[in-house]
Amino acid sequence: MASVKEMRTRIGSVKSTQKITKAMQMVAAAKLRRAQAAAESARPYARSMANVIANLAAGVSGPSAPLLLAGTGKDQRHLVVVATADRGLAGGFNTGIVRAAREKIAGLLAAGKDVKLITIGRKGRDQLKRQYSARILESYEVGIKTANIALVKPIAQKILDLYQAGEFDVVTLVYSRFKSVVVQQPALRQLIPAEVENTDKGSFYDYEPDEDTILEALLPQNISVQILSALLENQAGFFASQMAAMDNATRNAGDLINALTIQMNRTRQAQITKELIEIISGAEAL
Repeated sequence: MASVKEMRTRIGSVKSTQKITKAMQMVAAAKLRRAQAAAESARPYARSMANVIANLAAGVSGPSAPLLLAGTGKDQRHLVVVATADRGLAGGFNTGIVRAAREKIAGLLAAGKDVKLITIGRKGRDQLKRQYSARILESYEVGIKTANIALVKPIAQKILDLYQAGEFDVVTLVYSRFKSVVVQQPALRQLIPAEVENTDKGSFYDYEPDEDTILEALLPQNISVQILSALLENQAGFFASQMAAMDNATRNAGDLINALTIQMNRTRQAQITKELIEIISGAEAL
């Protein structure tokens, strides 16, 4: 059994850990508000761009359709872009994204597809390289700052260069969709060929220049926008998960401190009782 001094030292160590987890919880809560606002602000822009592309795509068909919209006509070579956070201490946030990515990869490999990976975030890279190191083409780090278009542009350009070189037929993005402070859901979004959503069939627009020219300029930009929106969703989800994880860690540390304090008091009481018995026994012997 540990001595009273050893237990005091351990209690002090747990209290120090509790202070750290409490501070991290408060920092995550402060950053969450900004990250949530950024993610929610990006959604209308990404949604509007998807609607414009869908409306333009309705007037384009056949061989004249841009490659990013029509695709290569094949479904053999896949590129999976996995976006996670650079840091941990956020519960199962990063693990959930990587699990969804592994399920997607396993399904493609089981179907006989050729799969390559691009990772965004150190945690995704570190987890996936254990099993798929030979399939990772490029890895990018998110950093501690809020995601912006300057961060996303090189990633989108790399994807476009590989696709235009005929390296892939389909590109899929795996990330975490922020739904609320307590709910973050791993999601998959097809970047290439661009997914065309249903739009209002009663709305008609005349575009100048023609639809093909606009789509040629808009589709590459759409990849950057969709990746940026996903990274902003990831950041909000990361801070929400970290806040919850640090709150749980703080409460668990408190429970451990209480349990150790009770155990220390019992140990100290047992020592006092033992000393009293020894004194009384010695006095009676005299």
